[in-house]
Amino acid sequence: MDVRESYDSAAAAYAEHLSDELARKPLDRHLLNRFAEGTRGRGPVADLGCGPGHVARYLSQQGVTVFGIDFSENMVAMAQSLHPDLDFRVEDMRRLSASDASLAGVLLFYSIVHFDLTELPSVFREARRVLVRGGLALVSFHMGEEIVHRDELFGAQVSLDFRCHTPEKVVEALRSANLAVIEQVYREPYDGAEYPSRRCYLLAQAA
Repeated sequence: MDVRESYDSAAAAYAEHLSDELARKPLDRHLLNRFAEGTRGRGPVADLGCGPGHVARYLSQQGVTVFGIDFSENMVAMAQSLHPDLDFRVEDMRRLSASDASLAGVLLFYSIVHFDLTELPSVFREARRVLVRGGLALVSFHMGEEIVHRDELFGAQVSLDFRCHTPEKVVEALRSANLAVIEQVYREPYDGAEYPSRRCYLLAQAA
């Protein structure tokens, strides 16, 4: 079972457990608001690795023109059923169909968790390709160097390696893709609301 098959398997359970997670995460909402302020009215925004679409929904409620992308067909179907007024597409974030310089922003909200460090520069180069000059990328991830394997996720059978990253290495990968980090935030985990790891949020601008 690969990553795509794992999320196809877990789509319904994932949506059930995480669709309301932002209600318990005030800093995440604050940073999404910051991202919305920088992209609202400037063009479309892509939520890369959108899952069940709850973050895209939040951005839409902040006035952002947003669409979601995920490479799990079942996850996209779940997102579309939960948010029928939004646009969700089955795509690989490493090979986007969007044209060069066509987006005001890209969101990678915990969506680099299955990429190892060597893969990040190419992921970020693709994000940079679709951004207009001055466009924003918001990247969030678990801090550290460990890899956590899971064979079960919310009761669904999966086979997933969750990878933590060090901020310095992610900043370096962003810079290599011509994305300059302009803001950097860390936080401690919310007790009882999520996996107990420290979190990093990087806001980068297309140079």
